[in-house]
Amino acid sequence: MNDLSALSQLRITAIPRLAAGGRWRVEAMRAISEPMFLWFTKGQGRITIAGVTRGYTAHNAVFIPAGVMHGFEVGPQVFGTAVFFGRETTVTLPSTPQHLRIREVHAQQELNMILDSMQREMESDIPAHDRATRHYLGLLSVWLERQAVRAAPETPKPDAARKLVARYTALMERDFRNGTGVGDFATALGVTPTHLTRCCRTACGRSAIEVLQDRRIFEARKLLAETKLPVAKIGEALGFTSPAYFTRAFQHLTGRSPTAFRREI
Repeated sequence: MNDLSALSQLRITAIPRLAAGGRWRVEAMRAISEPMFLWFTKGQGRITIAGVTRGYTAHNAVFIPAGVMHGFEVGPQVFGTAVFFGRETTVTLPSTPQHLRIREVHAQQELNMILDSMQREMESDIPAHDRATRHYLGLLSVWLERQAVRAAPETPKPDAARKLVARYTALMERDFRNGTGVGDFATALGVTPTHLTRCCRTACGRSAIEVLQDRRIFEARKLLAETKLPVAKIGEALGFTSPAYFTRAFQHLTGRSPTAFRREI
């Protein structure tokens, strides 16, 4: 893919807009097929990445690689910018998630300038705007790399529980559609379901089954909102053993039936 095609997939949007149509669109566990960068400039909340929950505040920068499960709160006081790099981005990006607390004012100002300039060039039709966008995107990747290096000495190493939960969420992202249960995941990870749940509660405050159901029901809501697939087919595609079981699980997490959810969106 050439640079122009890669740039056509680049998007910048205000973080509150990500929750348009319901906060479930950002808060429920999901993974996307492209890298994402979040820059919070106002407010606070919690963000879960690869099964580990941390608080975020203003001037926190978060990078999430493609395919990494995540979800985060977006309250009414939260503001900031989200950058979606596209599936075929050509810039160099970290291979692991990053949660950076940017305390230095000049680093905050530098990032704001890069994002504002990149968005302005993306929206422009003046000569060479595409080339300017590409260079600002490169500057964003450099900024992220430098801040990650500076933060490395202060970043605590994940303990055994968090490492296990990260492995669990990665395996879950691969297999959550085929009806695999917590017991099967625990066996694949070489631990008991009880130990896996204990580690999940330590890392993110939820049980292993709650994380799994949250991921499956997010996907169900997405399919209900964005496709015309029959409800029964959606449940089947997500590994539910019967339409009735799918409806019960969906209603338990959302407070309404799949049909009612689809009708209301």
